[in-house]
Amino acid sequence: MHEPEMPAQPADLHQWLREQIGLVVPTVPLIAGHASPFAYLVHAFFEEPPAPHAGCPRSTPRDCVVWANRGGGKTFLGAVATMLDLLFKPTIQIRILGGSLEQSRRMHAHLCDLFQHDALRPALDGRITRSRVRLANGSSCEVLAQSQTSVRGTRVQKLRCDEVELFDPEIWEAAQLTTISKRCGPVLVRGCIECLSTMHMPHGIMYRIVREAEGGARRLFKWGVVDVLGACDEDRSCSDEAGDCPLLEECAGRAKRRDAAGEPAGHLGVDDAISLKGRVGEQTWQSEMLCLRPSRSDSVYPEFDAQVHVVSALPRDREGWTHIAGMDFGFRAPTVILLAGVAPGGVLFVEREVVRAGAVLDEHIRTLEAISRTHSIAWVGVDPAGRQRNDQTGLSNIQQIRRAGFRVCDRVLPLHQGIELVRARLRPPGGAQPRLLIHERCEHLIQCMERYRYPSDRPESITPVKDGSDHAPDALRYMVQNLDRPVRTSRSRYIP
Repeated sequence: MHEPEMPAQPADLHQWLREQIGLVVPTVPLIAGHASPFAYLVHAFFEEPPAPHAGCPRSTPRDCVVWANRGGGKTFLGAVATMLDLLFKPTIQIRILGGSLEQSRRMHAHLCDLFQHDALRPALDGRITRSRVRLANGSSCEVLAQSQTSVRGTRVQKLRCDEVELFDPEIWEAAQLTTISKRCGPVLVRGCIECLSTMHMPHGIMYRIVREAEGGARRLFKWGVVDVLGACDEDRSCSDEAGDCPLLEECAGRAKRRDAAGEPAGHLGVDDAISLKGRVGEQTWQSEMLCLRPSRSDSVYPEFDAQVHVVSALPRDREGWTHIAGMDFGFRAPTVILLAGVAPGGVLFVEREVVRAGAVLDEHIRTLEAISRTHSIAWVGVDPAGRQRNDQTGLSNIQQIRRAGFRVCDRVLPLHQGIELVRARLRPPGGAQPRLLIHERCEHLIQCMERYRYPSDRPESITPVKDGSDHAPDALRYMVQNLDRPVRTSRSRYIP
């Protein structure tokens, strides 16, 4: 087969896909802050972008993550990216690793279908198998099983991971050491890992990967159901008065405007999207289709919303504020100290956090003393378990803090009652303004408030999971339950 000419620019790539396999991919996202599906293909195909491109600048890490809605085409586009790599980068080695073997084979099935096009079939070297595609130019792609043996024996240029949300954490960790760079024909292919997934768990692997991407470790491509909507019929009204489009809030007529501007429409029909929305609850729709945030169905504090409860600055007038602290003891796990100001109206502002592991109590007491030099601490709320005496010193943690001159409050309260007191401050009854706000510098507490959860496999449990996300919320709870008068509560957990 005659070697195809490699597209040199994004426009050439878009044209090649349209002419050779009849694929037209949207190049412009409809939602501000999102990426187009084509931006991902540009990043995956051009090892060194020939020129800065929308959604794909020159200075970008090769590892990337695609956070997209269910039915958003991410598995198919992963197959398209694989097809392009195999075709234009001789001898490249690619592996597909899914959240399950079935998921891996879905991308592989898309890849097999692509090579049935007349323009691509001659490039094959022999028969396609259930787990492998090999080309005459020496490039190949194989499916990996979710096992340590399969992953640890792999050394390839690219690893495409589909539905990372479902990965075993140890398999994901082992997969990080599978890639190696190599010159493949005219280009140097840098070893990289691509993650493609929805995100519906605030405590899952995908949540952590997206956080890392937002910090610059990976390139993030995000799109939701609106970004892949097909052309909208002119007969469908977008006016508020008509009220005949259930997608009006999300779309706001964007699907019509894109089509009118000549931008290729997406693959998901508007009627199909409306049907999907009608079958699920609001939380599922927001997390899995709009990609707004993970589902909070297992969250201990579903009331917590960073857009509502996180502030970038404290009130200028802080006269009359009382400062208090909350503390959760740890050693291997971190000790967390929170400093908060109580405004005269009773609103609690968490101003500062100190998170430190591997330190003894004396060091934490010195931290409290350092804080008290600038903020007079009225009292420190702690875990009542801190009353237990140390076998070596004969003193409890609480006694040692008191000896340092601090007033310690250690009210005993059932766990679920303390949680309800925090919830009441996050979302007071009657639609009143929140009475608990957190400064944006308290990053650890903010993350933990989002991730603190009940066990998803035991819906009857009212005991949160102890996975490291519990320490900062516990410090907050000790502070709140010693500040607020206990109220009558029932044992319950949030069920959407």
